[in-house]
Amino acid sequence: MVRTNPSLSDDRFLSGPLRQARSLRAGKSRDTTSPGGSNALPPSASEREAAPVTATFWDDDAALTYSRMGRPSERAYVLVHGIGMGRAVFARLAASLAKTGRVYGVDLPGFGDTPRPAQAWDMTQYGDLIAAFIERVVREEGAREVVVVGHSMGTEVVVEAAASHRDLIDALVLIAPTVNDLERTAARQVMRMVQDLHDESLRVLASGFVQYLKANPLWFLKVLNVMLHHEVEHVLPRIAVPTLVVRGEDDRVCPRPWVMSVAEAIPGATYAEAEGHGHEAMIRSASPVAEMIEGFLGGS
Repeated sequence: MVRTNPSLSDDRFLSGPLRQARSLRAGKSRDTTSPGGSNALPPSASEREAAPVTATFWDDDAALTYSRMGRPSERAYVLVHGIGMGRAVFARLAASLAKTGRVYGVDLPGFGDTPRPAQAWDMTQYGDLIAAFIERVVREEGAREVVVVGHSMGTEVVVEAAASHRDLIDALVLIAPTVNDLERTAARQVMRMVQDLHDESLRVLASGFVQYLKANPLWFLKVLNVMLHHEVEHVLPRIAVPTLVVRGEDDRVCPRPWVMSVAEAIPGATYAEAEGHGHEAMIRSASPVAEMIEGFLGGS
């Protein structure tokens, strides 16, 4: 079931002229911002289909808040964030990818605008929810080619989804995959995150700070503990779709040997690095990563 959220602003995911809050009710789109005033022409059917939408998908008692942008397309991108983050971190990447497909950015349970479950979930539960969302929303809205993009902890989630629901996902992109098997302790990971952020821009720092504030510190620690105990290396060989593994050249959280081992464990995977980028590779500048994704899909 999908419920729209007219109280949520799409600028959590979108930016600039795309900040048009819209909702869907009874299968029709409704403009809640009246950007053109009372004399504005009504939007065309094509414009209504392309209008940004923010809604919540429900799978029994589990919620998943998401934003959608772009016109209907046979290709869809599903963007899954890392721990402590939300769909807002993908704003620039989403805007770029929307040129070649419809884009869905999600807030995992307990992060962004999605409420916390009673207990911390494991990566398999998160992966199953993403798969249900793809099946009952993304595929139902016409996508024939579904490309799932995960960042940091989000890579662990999408790996589980792809390994257990092979018929729903056509390609994977793993950006800064976690967790380095030589440093699976909370202290080490926090230290690496601090080191990685040392040279980041103010925009990256501000975006991350806002997202971390939304996550309850106790909830964050609970999910971090689950994340650290997830042995993703045992799941990687089960991936049977074309996969691109991307690392930021300056990533302190995900060292090159670890990320290369991730790519090597996935049959036929492609490895690439974004020059001059750290762990938050896609939010400093989307264009290098977007170009890598589009080039990979063009040749896959």
